[in-house]
Amino acid sequence: MTILVTGATGTVGRHVTELLVQRGAAVRALTRNAQRAKSVLPEGVEIAVGDLMRPDTLREALQGVEGMFLIVSSDEPLADLNTDPQVVALAAEAGVKRVVVLVGFEEGPVEKAVRKSGMEWTLLKPVEFMANVLADWGPSIREEGVVRELNGDAPSARVHEGDIAAVAVEALLRDGHHGNSYVLTGPEVLTRKEAVQAISSAIGKNIRFIELPEDEARQLWRDQGYDEESIEFFVQMAFQPPKAGHTVLPTVERVLGRPARTLAEWAVEHKHILL
Repeated sequence: MTILVTGATGTVGRHVTELLVQRGAAVRALTRNAQRAKSVLPEGVEIAVGDLMRPDTLREALQGVEGMFLIVSSDEPLADLNTDPQVVALAAEAGVKRVVVLVGFEEGPVEKAVRKSGMEWTLLKPVEFMANVLADWGPSIREEGVVRELNGDAPSARVHEGDIAAVAVEALLRDGHHGNSYVLTGPEVLTRKEAVQAISSAIGKNIRFIELPEDEARQLWRDQGYDEESIEFFVQMAFQPPKAGHTVLPTVERVLGRPARTLAEWAVEHKHILL
């Protein structure tokens, strides 16, 4: 079975691609940048150039594909990507039988189209990625041994991006997942302060937490290039995070047959980047 992986060079997509290759699947990686894809993806992965915001560019990439990992927006900071729901119709028309969708903060037109498509579908709804640590805190941890954040008491059941990918691969390769919407969490709830302490202990580096006033946090995000809508979302997540984002669920363990990985385990895996 040939599987098309969209967002194949992204945080989750790269893990999906690698795991599929390890499982012996034929993988076609959809990308807007073929050169980058060739430099980061495993040997043997077929590279297809296309743009999820321009469905007609996917017709060739979809030929002969039976399964698809579909992202609805980029999981990379400041990236410009919002998938056109017409991609779903083109996939069904091309003969794709099974699709796993990485859902954003809430369902939208793509997910609605998938439910009506006639394809076997599984929706993955992860909470905050552990990988966000690299973008949000990585530079200041490396350079200063400091994390500056709004509301250090904000809780999160962060999930390992590799666990998200592993669930996606199970849903793509094994029967029994059709029609499921899987909310994916890590195995523990940590506040931002507790998360910093867990990372500090795991990598053996003293990391201080500095709590920012809201006005300073907003300005920091502006300086990083985020628009006002995104900044409002960040503030909401700091002071009014949805209960689903800090409620541990056993979904990862149920699907994979092993516990979800902890933030400390994630930190050890990424120690070389954080030091």
